[in-house]
Amino acid sequence: MSLTEFNQWSQGEGPSVEEDEETVSVCSRRPEDADTVLEPSQSGTTCDKTSNVMEHYTTTTMSHALGGVTLSVLYLDYTSNMDRSRLQRQQQQQHQEKEKQLTEPAPVKFLNSQPSVLVGRTDVVSVTPWLAPTIWEGTFSPTLMDSLYNQQNITIATTVFALGKYTHFLKDFLESAEQHYFVGFRVHYYLFTDQPEMVPEVKLGDQHRLTVREVPSLDRWQDISMGRMGILEKLIKSELTDEINYVFCLDVDTKFYGRWGVETLGRLVAVRHPWFYDHPRYRFAYERNAESQAFISFDEGDYYYTSSAFGGFLDEVHELTKTCREQQSIDAANSIETIWQDESHLNKYFFSNKPSKLLSPEYL
Repeated sequence: MSLTEFNQWSQGEGPSVEEDEETVSVCSRRPEDADTVLEPSQSGTTCDKTSNVMEHYTTTTMSHALGGVTLSVLYLDYTSNMDRSRLQRQQQQQHQEKEKQLTEPAPVKFLNSQPSVLVGRTDVVSVTPWLAPTIWEGTFSPTLMDSLYNQQNITIATTVFALGKYTHFLKDFLESAEQHYFVGFRVHYYLFTDQPEMVPEVKLGDQHRLTVREVPSLDRWQDISMGRMGILEKLIKSELTDEINYVFCLDVDTKFYGRWGVETLGRLVAVRHPWFYDHPRYRFAYERNAESQAFISFDEGDYYYTSSAFGGFLDEVHELTKTCREQQSIDAANSIETIWQDESHLNKYFFSNKPSKLLSPEYL
């Protein structure tokens, strides 16, 4: 068979091999016919069925072997393309995984000791009768708390009032806060003062900023204390709702000596007063005038809270300041001034609206 005929045959265009007389071999003789001499006229006519089958098998095998050359080449090319495509897909997947590792933050790992009843503070009560936690040093993991809140992208507003001679506390307040107060988190200080020129220049952290608001001067510190609830109420309602998650209200004479971090955050947060934390409630400095809106009897009360620091969610603190301002106005209309001004009304509010978290006197 010529090369041209073979190519035609491999493409199904030429004659079948069985029909090509030149490729048909002479039938093999059976063993018992070995001595028989065939005449030329008998060639190809005396083969039995078995010999015909063998002849067909021989020719077919030859044709398949010849055709298999082309098929093998096609198959090898096909498998080579498959391997090349598979390799390209693997390389693309590896590239995508590397890009994902570069763009996505690494998974957060919370490294802290396993909780144990055998380790921790046993000298203090760390939970209230209404199951609110009281935060003492040694009752929480600072590393774990920071890791949890770092994922939440929070901002804390902090309000402080510095009027008259109280402006000289500003430097200590701001400098110590920058060392200990919500370090590593976004903080926006709102400073209310009647002397903006007296605000010291203190370098703030990358995520901390200061806004100064001028307010009218007041003669008595009691008036400052009484008036700040209304200012805080307006500030929260008009400015803080879009960017702030929590708000704390602090006294300007606060100086930080240790950590004040995210462990202090909660829905409604109160701080136990350091002067009264171990006293019986009949000795608390509650308002005892029954005519006042802040009145609490001697046989009532949970803890005595300071007005030097309180905070929580915006809506919770807004409701607190609104209620205290309204109760103060009612007392003022009746010519009543409570024994400790806004602190008396704050304690009455916390008595009726239990805080969700308490801070120990260690924070003051």
